[in-house]
This record gives sequence, C-alpha cells and structure tokens, in this order.
Amino acid sequence: MTRAVVFAYHNVGVRCLSVLLAHGVDVALVVTHQDNPDETIWFDSVAELAAQHGLPCITPDDPNDPAMIARIAALAPDFVFSFYYRLMLKPALLALPRLGAYNMHGSLLPKYRGRVPVNWAVLHGERETGASLHRMLEKPDAGAVVAQQAVPILPNDTALAVFQKVTVAAEMALDRILPQLIDGTAKEIPQDLARGSYFGGRKAEDGRIDWWQPAQAIHNLVRAVAPPYPGAFCNFLDGQLRVLATLQPTGETGECGKPALLVRNDRLVAECGDRKLLRLLTVEFAGKQFSAAEWLAKFGPIPVSLDSQADPRTITPTSLPQT
Repeated sequence: MTRAVVFAYHNVGVRCLSVLLAHGVDVALVVTHQDNPDETIWFDSVAELAAQHGLPCITPDDPNDPAMIARIAALAPDFVFSFYYRLMLKPALLALPRLGAYNMHGSLLPKYRGRVPVNWAVLHGERETGASLHRMLEKPDAGAVVAQQAVPILPNDTALAVFQKVTVAAEMALDRILPQLIDGTAKEIPQDLARGSYFGGRKAEDGRIDWWQPAQAIHNLVRAVAPPYPGAFCNFLDGQLRVLATLQPTGETGECGKPALLVRNDRLVAECGDRKLLRLLTVEFAGKQFSAAEWLAKFGPIPVSLDSQADPRTITPTSLPQT
C-alpha cells in the first residue's frame, strides 16, 4: 500500500486529503495548523477530517524541526504532499519520501508563484487560472509540474468564487494523476520560470481604493478582496467607506470630471479616474449597508467627491454637477 505524509490546511487541504483516502493511500500522518483566533475561519478543517478518519494529526510550530524530520523518516513514506500548508518545507524533509514530495498550488504555474495566487489573478483581471501539482524544491513553486487543471474567471467573480473553482480544480488534477504518481508513469514538465512571476502576501491595507484608477482596475480590486477577505475601502467624510461588491463596468461615463459617488437611475455608482462609472452593489459606511435610496436619504442628490489626491486623509462633500 502506498504511504504518504500530508501537510494540509484550508479547503484545498480537505479536498486533496479526501482524494488520497478515496484512492486507498495509507496516510500515516497529517500535519496541519492551529486556527489563528485573529483570523476569520470561513474554510473547512483538515484536523476535523483527519479525526473523522482516525488519522494521526499534529500541529507543530516548525515542520522542519529535527525531531519532526526523524518522526517522518521513521514512517518511511512513499510521498510527502503539501496541500495549502502555509509553511515552507526544507530540503531535509523533502528528501525523505521514496517517490517524491509534491505541492498543490492555486495557479497555472509558472504564473502567480508565491502567496495568495487567486487574489492576485483576480486583481490583475485574468480570465483563467487553475491548480497545479508540482514537485517541491527548495525554491518555492519552482519544481516540475505533473498535473494542471484550468478554470475560468468570469468578469464579476470574486476571489472567493474563484477559490471555490480552484479547489475543485485541485481535486480533479490530483484525482487524475495520482494513479500515475503511484505507478511511476507520471510525466514531469519543467517550468519555464521566465513565463511567470513571484508574488508576495497581501495585507488588509492593500484593499485601499485609489478612485483615480480606471473603473476596471477598481472593480478588480473590489472583487479580489471581497469578503471573506478584508474588503476594499477608502476614507470617507469622518469615517471609512467599504465597497464590498461591484459590477463589471459597461463603459458608461460620468460628468463630474473627477472621482465622485452619486446616484444615477436609482443606482449607486462611482465615477472613477477614467470618467467611467462603476456600479456599487454593496457599500457600507459607519457599519451600515446603504441602498441607493438610503444613500439619497442620508446624503442628498448632490454627488460626493472621492478625490483624495491632494490629501488622502481628507474626503469632503462637494457640489459637483448633477448627472
């Protein structure tokens, strides 16, 4: 029977571990993370899945600790798999499995190597991404690819919607290639790293909106950081305006001449830096979500400036032309 040690977290971890079990792989050890109390945990639990199947499961602070290396070596695994595990596995650990160490990455490698690849793909307006199973090397996300599965990114897909597709893509790719990995017939395709770039992690502050950007770029930002991620935002009056959902710009233009928030045809819209209008589906100010009618009732019919170019800390109402 094929034996594996699995490092896993998040939904991709749950689904890919499920694939291994469905194929009868002997999962000798599951290594996962303790949930961070400061993080919104909206995803499934690898630890719970391991418990359901009676699998030994641990949450070490350092997977590369010598004691961990010795414990895994004693298990004599055929494979080590990493499925959305958040820590790097170093060469001493990667050298242990008889048939290799493989990682599932949430992009079509070599594109979007590194952190949060789905969010970056949405932010950059990509129309396609996917999942890639590749051999692990010391350099992250650089090893030869053994399986890929592409999924579409539709114009109004949020990062969450795309991540859900990528989770299924990861499951499909692993399910398809696993028999070949086990019997040694899987073909490895070296990556041409010059065809992609490495991306770092993102912080909540990266969701700050620059309204002088084109409407399409702002739409991509909003959907790249939409809940359950922290969301897009800007300073507004004496508080913070959160923009949680928008619609693909249609090319309709405004008449304000600079960034502004207004109601047009009973819809809440923003005029952006390219004068294109962006429909705002869900906005939140001072902890309250506003419809177009509620916005009019609170702020009136005069457009409100979103021009923070002079001083990004100060955004005040202004009498702009009514559109």
